Amino acid sequence: MSLNTSLNKSRVNATSRPERSIEFPMDINGKPLKVSQFYGENTFDFLTANEIPEAVKKELKAVSTSKKKLSKEHAEIVANAVVEWATSRGATHFCHWFQPLTGSTAEKHDAFFSLRNGEAIEYLSASQLMQGEPDASSFPNGGSRTTFEARGYTSWDLTSPMFLLENNNGKTLFIPTAFVSYTGQALDIKTPLLRSEIQINEAALRFLNAIDVKANYVKSSCGTEQEYFLIDKDFYYSRPDLVMTGRTLFGSLSAKNQQLDDHYFGDIDDRVLSFMQEFDLELYKLGIPAKTRHNEVAPGQYEMAPIYSDSNISADNNQLVMATIKKVAVKHNFVALMHEKPFAGVNGSGKHLNWSLGTDQGLNMLEPGNEPHSNSRFLAVVACVSEAIFRHGGMIRASIASASNDHRLGANEAPPSIISVYLGDTLERIFKSIKDGKTFNPTDDLDMDMGTQQLVQLARDNTDRNRTSPFAFTGNKFELRACGSSAAIGLPLSILNAAVAEVLNESASFLESEISGGASVEKALMSLTKKWVDSSYNIIFNGDGYSQEWVTEAEKRGLPNFRTTPDALPALVDEKLNAFLTKTGVFTKDELETRFNVLTERYITLREIEFDTLVTMIHQHVLPSVIDYKVKLSEVIKNQKDSGFESSVEKELYKRINFSTETLYARVDNMRNSLKSLPEDELKKAKVIAGTLLPLSEEIAQYCNELEEMIPDDQWTLPKYYDMLFLR
Repeated sequence: MSLNTSLNKSRVNATSRPERSIEFPMDINGKPLKVSQFYGENTFDFLTANEIPEAVKKELKAVSTSKKKLSKEHAEIVANAVVEWATSRGATHFCHWFQPLTGSTAEKHDAFFSLRNGEAIEYLSASQLMQGEPDASSFPNGGSRTTFEARGYTSWDLTSPMFLLENNNGKTLFIPTAFVSYTGQALDIKTPLLRSEIQINEAALRFLNAIDVKANYVKSSCGTEQEYFLIDKDFYYSRPDLVMTGRTLFGSLSAKNQQLDDHYFGDIDDRVLSFMQEFDLELYKLGIPAKTRHNEVAPGQYEMAPIYSDSNISADNNQLVMATIKKVAVKHNFVALMHEKPFAGVNGSGKHLNWSLGTDQGLNMLEPGNEPHSNSRFLAVVACVSEAIFRHGGMIRASIASASNDHRLGANEAPPSIISVYLGDTLERIFKSIKDGKTFNPTDDLDMDMGTQQLVQLARDNTDRNRTSPFAFTGNKFELRACGSSAAIGLPLSILNAAVAEVLNESASFLESEISGGASVEKALMSLTKKWVDSSYNIIFNGDGYSQEWVTEAEKRGLPNFRTTPDALPALVDEKLNAFLTKTGVFTKDELETRFNVLTERYITLREIEFDTLVTMIHQHVLPSVIDYKVKLSEVIKNQKDSGFESSVEKELYKRINFSTETLYARVDNMRNSLKSLPEDELKKAKVIAGTLLPLSEEIAQYCNELEEMIPDDQWTLPKYYDMLFLR
């Protein structure tokens, strides 16, 4: 079968695939269960497990929220309970599930099966529950250890529930764990996040205690929106670039893409909706609170959003969300694309992190109340967060840097590479009044007159939504909108927590001093707010973050603009910039150097894979299609000449194709030669790739696109944007 015949068959398959039927949980009478009746059925949380005595739960909770050590006796109780729970539901194996510096997850499965006195039993020991020993030499370590230093440890995370995952032939128990080296160095994403939670708890408690607000602990919470594309599986496997790199390295835009804004929140295709329904079902069984689903801006693009949860659990859940999207998509003959820019020229995919701080008493520290201008505690916390972003915006930019995210940041579809804070009109005016030493007089009418009696009256929020802001206040939380769709969220959350913790600790000292000196709590809070507003006012920007005017203005304000990943990553190893991370113990100096090396090497490797794939596709697809068509055109031109009738159209088309082909070939030769002469130094190499080779690859892609537009559809051997974005 020729490639063209295969492609045509794929087009037919994509438009004729039936919807997949899913098995919804039923009660004993065959009636569908409510989500609340089966939610979390595949999760095991020691705090809610019936198999664990209340006294033991209390001890385990104390261990998870303090420096108290876990006893082997209590671990044995949990191990026995979870093995009974898991095996009764069909599980045969367990694994320590961790998040190495690959950005994804890792697992090694061991059977519950064991032998005791020659008798077969199902068993999980306390030691196996608490600690595992994977081979650490094959995971990214950034040069922090040699190949023969292979030992690593996984350590059970008590704060994240265990869960069951199933395939066609069985189930496996997954135990969330941290991953550290033989010397205790964090080789994963989770460990620094857990450390940052300790820091934000201690700092926020100091802050609240200083103003006599009662709380036993404070946690950061996060709700992670996830964007993704779905394309038909046949088209995916017909595009080597999608398989190798996650994005199309070239492709001519369709005449209609997202210009009419008709896909966003539009009617969901039946086949896609069938996928979404099964996707939600699997998430509910895993105890992941999926709330929202909808079409996104670009054709073929979608989004899900969960209800908030503790940041560590949210980070684990998001890894499961991405894995579940991919797994369920295949069942519906789709492939899910998490890349930030799988299709050039249409909207890319992000991952908005909705972040807040809350106490065990139910207080959201970012809740403005009905009169935010008179809520001194709220204003002080917002000012603290603004100061944290002002100080450490460059580090936050580094935390979301990647080869794939570089295609979004700075484009007119995603937050710019300049980190700023959007507060909305009301809060900005309040802060300006504080800065200028003036009294704020609220004037907004929060009720909207829509000119009709048939509609329910709406109350306007204190803040609008600014889609161009990388860090925006959105009612009772901040939204970090610059994170990429494929990214693990643990790194930006760790850095955000640490940055805010640093300022909260300084604020607590300031408040303690002011109040001990005779100031009232109210006056001390307002003095603190003015201190940070005066300091960080340059970070506040409510305008259009996409505009060139803002780039110029941000430079005047002294805000960093790291346009590419190689520009951003050196912040990780700048001792002046990373001091807040090392002083708080969220990262060690060596751990930051490890991440810098790993991320730099990853950037280079991903780009080199892209360049190699691009060259291969040109030689195996583009040039053969062009040459075949040129032969046909030559025959037409010759036949016309022989018959005495010559047309200028075929000759002109031949010239245009020939020019584009020769130019393309020259550019490809240039790229191959440039790849051979890259610097040895990794950072210098990354900068050459970002500054020279990536633009060259985009120029090459443009010539491929021109040729695609001139070659007949039945001569082009690759699925086009029309196929991938519109055929379902």
